[in-house]
Amino acid sequence: QLQLVESGGGLVRFGGSLRLTCVASGRTLDYYAIGWFRQAPGKEREGVACISEDGSTTKYAQSVKGRFTISRDNAKNTVSLQMNSLKPEDTAAYYCAGETAATNWASLDDFEYEYWGQGTQVTVSS
Repeated sequence: QLQLVESGGGLVRFGGSLRLTCVASGRTLDYYAIGWFRQAPGKEREGVACISEDGSTTKYAQSVKGRFTISRDNAKNTVSLQMNSLKPEDTAAYYCAGETAATNWASLDDFEYEYWGQGTQVTVSS
């Protein structure tokens, strides 16, 4: 069974950067698409970025396009989310999720993913 652990969250000022990392264990990531999702208090969970199993396909929420970059290193079983130009509205708990996928598939819909990490908190101060 795929297990995912996120790290890299923290408190950052408006305009700052953070890099989140999702480390997988139990299975090799070669066959899994990975998504990053976030949930702020009182709000629904939303897809932020996703990447196909081979990295050939990436998708981003409109709200983060040009600021966030998702990448993966299957040799290290990790997926990263580089977040730049952070805004207070990016404050949320961030989760990575995995799903076995066909080639080049990735989705920003949370219901598509079976495996979830515990999350890491990102707080952006104004």
